Amino acid sequence: MSEAMKNDIPEINFEKRAEQILSNEPILAAKDVEVQFKLRGQKLTAIRKCSLELYDGETLAIVGESGSGKSVFTKCFVGMLDKNGSITHGSIMYQGQDLTKFTTEREWRTIRGRKIAMVTQDPMTSLNPLKRIGHQIQEAIELHQGLRGSAAKKEAMHMLELVGIPDPERRYYQYPHEFSGGMRQRVVIAIAVACRPQILICDEPTTALDVTIQAQILDLIRKLQKEQGMTIIYITHDLGVVANVADRVAVMYAGQIVEIGMVNEIFFDSWHPYSWALLSALPQLGVKGEKLPAIDGTPPNLFNKVEGDAFAPRNRKALTIDFLEEPPLFDVTPTHQAKTWLMDPRAPVVEQPDTIRKLSRQHLEEQQVADIPHPHQSPDREPLIEVKNLQVAFGTGRKKFIAVNDVNFTIYRGETFALVGESGSGKTTIGRAIVRINPISQGEILFKGRRISGKISKALDEEVIRSCQMIFQDPMASLNERAKVDYIISEGLLNFHMYKNEADRREKVQSALDEVGLLPEFSSRFPHEFSGGQRQRIGIARSLIMKPEFIVADEPISALDVSIRAQVLNLLNDLKQKRGLTYLFIAHDLSVVRFISDRIAVIHKGQIVELAESEELFRHPMHPYTRALLSAVPNPNPYLERGKKLLVYDPSVHDYSVDKPLWSELLPDHFVYGNKRELDAYREEYRL
Repeated sequence: MSEAMKNDIPEINFEKRAEQILSNEPILAAKDVEVQFKLRGQKLTAIRKCSLELYDGETLAIVGESGSGKSVFTKCFVGMLDKNGSITHGSIMYQGQDLTKFTTEREWRTIRGRKIAMVTQDPMTSLNPLKRIGHQIQEAIELHQGLRGSAAKKEAMHMLELVGIPDPERRYYQYPHEFSGGMRQRVVIAIAVACRPQILICDEPTTALDVTIQAQILDLIRKLQKEQGMTIIYITHDLGVVANVADRVAVMYAGQIVEIGMVNEIFFDSWHPYSWALLSALPQLGVKGEKLPAIDGTPPNLFNKVEGDAFAPRNRKALTIDFLEEPPLFDVTPTHQAKTWLMDPRAPVVEQPDTIRKLSRQHLEEQQVADIPHPHQSPDREPLIEVKNLQVAFGTGRKKFIAVNDVNFTIYRGETFALVGESGSGKTTIGRAIVRINPISQGEILFKGRRISGKISKALDEEVIRSCQMIFQDPMASLNERAKVDYIISEGLLNFHMYKNEADRREKVQSALDEVGLLPEFSSRFPHEFSGGQRQRIGIARSLIMKPEFIVADEPISALDVSIRAQVLNLLNDLKQKRGLTYLFIAHDLSVVRFISDRIAVIHKGQIVELAESEELFRHPMHPYTRALLSAVPNPNPYLERGKKLLVYDPSVHDYSVDKPLWSELLPDHFVYGNKRELDAYREEYRL
């Protein structure tokens, strides 16, 4: 690490932390664990002789792609494997007991919740929609703490207060649907922590949350860990989160831990090619305007026996022995092991990729930008989408809710225009209004200079449907689960008779699949037979087949692994160049937005508060809400991430009672919403 970095960040002694952690005996030790699932008469080996030691008071992060075995492995600790799954080999020792020998639900109840608790990814599926929030927390307290009646109710309200939910006496009687996503996640944490567990497993606890809410949840878990002395296991694909919370990191691939070490060792000195690939796929480390280094190929088929190193077919630096013999775990340091033949003394010398060296540089915050033209800066720029004084309201009378108010922006042909903000800010509402899903209350929307909002002719409506498509956030929810891919992709062709004959239709479907990197034979399969990344590609193909000019991409990568995310981002950029597409990119992950977008508009409660070129916005944020969002963006450097200051946006700082706000251009193409006093302060700060 550079001397400059050491001087500019708080002192974080990972070596001392390693001594503190590893000086104790493990509180849980898994050795040579093998897990198999019976599917359609075949056996799938999801976990392959996997070993792990967990130490008292530590925070361990387990990372890897979907299907790597992260969740399955940890479910073994709480007896939550699916009915068709079983532990076929190995041991899991906890408090003198081998958990692999547990066979009854009664045995597991002595551990699950009481000793080892779990926070799941989707709080809505883990909460009973028909039960009041307070009753669900109280149920866990009565089951595991032995409290009853008013005492249990009092403790439940205390837990609500402990996890930061205001007005617990009122919230106690509400139902899950009355809570936001972040609040529901706090409730799930409250249920888990109410049992006073020794070990808390957090399975993707912040995946679908905004960066600000994510930061709050991570701070909450850290606080609870300190107060109750818990040991935490994080399961995540977000390496920024790992940099923030982890003491140690275990990297899983194809049912095995392929590398494990202190967080600084994994980020700054990793040695397994799979760890390198995960880090290299981070948008923060990419060069804007160039492709992200995505991982080639797919994980191995675990129905079959894996020969050699499971990652070898996807490893461009694989040795001959990688295909023949499985490597052992080599010691890199006393706290760091890597399962790769590169660590064998006989192996040829291989240098770590530039990504690893880039992580240790202080100027990581400065995004590298290729010399690329910006469509909005061209003197011949052509407005494609114009949004003028847009208002979208839901309901009527007293129940009327204004979701978007007085929004103005222009999207130029060939650019990627991003909308960012917290959940409920109105991002998706605007996108759906542009493609005529949501009706508007006031204002107008123009497409190529023609009004497309409100009542329009049938011919123009059909043109808008063909030319303006949408990629949805949840591909599984947006795809007809009962229809084959062939029909899903060609539904638009069928509706608008955009094919000559059946052979032409099939050819168009095959071409669309090929364009998004899917095999022709996939057309005969159903959506549930695909991974999340593949389903998203199907959604993209469905949009492309209509030959659109403009695409609204609504959180298209929010729940994807870092490697799959890189593939989808590369695909979207390639299609943009190849087809001359224009995007409205809606997201809450600002690191991704920075990488892919030309301009960014920041929206808060239905009002755009700042708009600028992406690099300009990151380097000179003016509005306090923008600054709060940027302060919460995870940084994949553990030193910088833990040294950053989180800003909290307080709307009460604005006094618009007399001095009314205006939409003003303070710098070329940099607009800010504020009154005269605020605008003058911004000018003074940046010496404008």
